[in-house]
Amino acid sequence: MRRHDSPLSPARRALAAVFALHGALSGSLATRLPWIQDHLGLGPGRLGLALVFPALGASCAMPLAARLGHRFGSRAALRGLLVLLCAAFALPALSPGPVVLCAALAGYGAAAGMVDVVMNALGVEVEDRLGRSIMSGLHGMWSTGTLAGSALGTLAAHHGTDARVHLGLTAAGLALLGPAVCRWVPDVRGGTDPAQDPPPRFALPPRSALAIGAVGFCAVFAEGAGLDWSAVYLRRQLGADPGLAAACTTAFTCTMAAARLAGDTVVRRFGPVTAVRAGGAVAAAGGALVVTARGPVPAMAGFALIGLGVAVVVPLVFAAAGRSGPQPARAIAGVATIVYTSGLVAPAAVGQLAAATSLSVSFGLVTLLAAGLLLAAGALRPAGDAPRAVERARRTRSTARGGGP
Repeated sequence: MRRHDSPLSPARRALAAVFALHGALSGSLATRLPWIQDHLGLGPGRLGLALVFPALGASCAMPLAARLGHRFGSRAALRGLLVLLCAAFALPALSPGPVVLCAALAGYGAAAGMVDVVMNALGVEVEDRLGRSIMSGLHGMWSTGTLAGSALGTLAAHHGTDARVHLGLTAAGLALLGPAVCRWVPDVRGGTDPAQDPPPRFALPPRSALAIGAVGFCAVFAEGAGLDWSAVYLRRQLGADPGLAAACTTAFTCTMAAARLAGDTVVRRFGPVTAVRAGGAVAAAGGALVVTARGPVPAMAGFALIGLGVAVVVPLVFAAAGRSGPQPARAIAGVATIVYTSGLVAPAAVGQLAAATSLSVSFGLVTLLAAGLLLAAGALRPAGDAPRAVERARRTRSTARGGGP
């Protein structure tokens, strides 16, 4: 039987579309942050403070995602959360002042965080059923969506399109598309034992996952800083025009998309530890290039290397978290609450440090954290239960095809 004839192929394609939609929203908003900054007259420190609020919204809402999936089923929960995310996405550009902007970003972060937990839990479920790595490819589709969103944002910025119009039309279109593709995603309730009690409203990660969270912290900090500050860095630090500054976000997401789409093959061949250590070295080199750049082109190359280096880390973190307990959504929610809260704080930390020193110093911190992946990568070494889980999935797939176990 050919791989694309698998009964799980529609579910995998639907999940890939959901990941791409989520990424398109992130990429679109990131490219219009300079517009929002100029429209509201915000300096780096005030913009960085505003970017704390997506982290606050996500940290409060992420633990609720597992409970929503348990109560309503993952398909219905994902469908409703996608509509909520699209509605929240349009609000930051409509904000009349910094206070309303903070509230709008908090709502956007809450919705984005809950969608993130549900779609990653479904990704782990489908990966286990297939018995082979797909999480890097799914996150590659997220980066592809981010690339598409940032490319359209680059065009809109280059032509001077009002961000309220651009983001409003994007939100309306994706609000129609998202629920439509959810009909093919798996409808999972609970975890490996659906009869067990629903997860608590706040899900802390198990102790064994804290080291995994440290790996994710380093990668997501670098990713968040690059995604949200690359355009601002070129515009404010190096004097690039708005179109070229927005294009830097596109270069960043392009390398991430390419690396993640190829990441499953790399991980299967070299293993997660070697892949993450090599990525950390590449990301650290990119950060050093950003810090020392004296023109837009070297800085864009540095941001591209940061994206390339951290690309496969987050998929591996989610995959490891999803296998650390009987309820993937609960485990992912707990780890994501720590990792993404820290990562979403990264843009704010970059802004505050830039206000006190400079953006170059801020990306020196990013470089150090990227280098930290070289030391922390050992936490992703597969546990003894992982091969057995894959073997069980292979046996299930073989039985479904008519073969014996």
